Amino acid sequence: VQLQASGGGSVQAGGSLRLSCAASGSIFSINAMNWYRQAPGKERELVAGITSGGRSNYADSVKGRFTISRDNVKTVYLQMNSLKSEDTAIYYCNAVTFSGRYNDYWGQGTLVTVSS
Repeated sequence: VQLQASGGGSVQAGGSLRLSCAASGSIFSINAMNWYRQAPGKERELVAGITSGGRSNYADSVKGRFTISRDNVKTVYLQMNSLKSEDTAIYYCNAVTFSGRYNDYWGQGTLVTVSS
């Protein structure tokens, strides 16, 4: 599975951005797709995820502001509203597949910078 993330950029606090992640390759084996982020000096953290069945989950810090969605099994979006300076990070797309065992795949990361 290959993942291509896009949509990062710079925005002022209170603004919005939408990230996209397009999957290719063995997409039939994808169980879930997630967005993680890593801020400078911090560990990578799960931001939001969505299963192949459409069930979503969010980190407490983004609930009510971010929405994860998918328009097909290949593309996942992260709509980010009411952005805060603490949302500044590199955002990574992740896919979890199952074909006898679980595997993780990662995109290249896209930078989101929120200025206050």
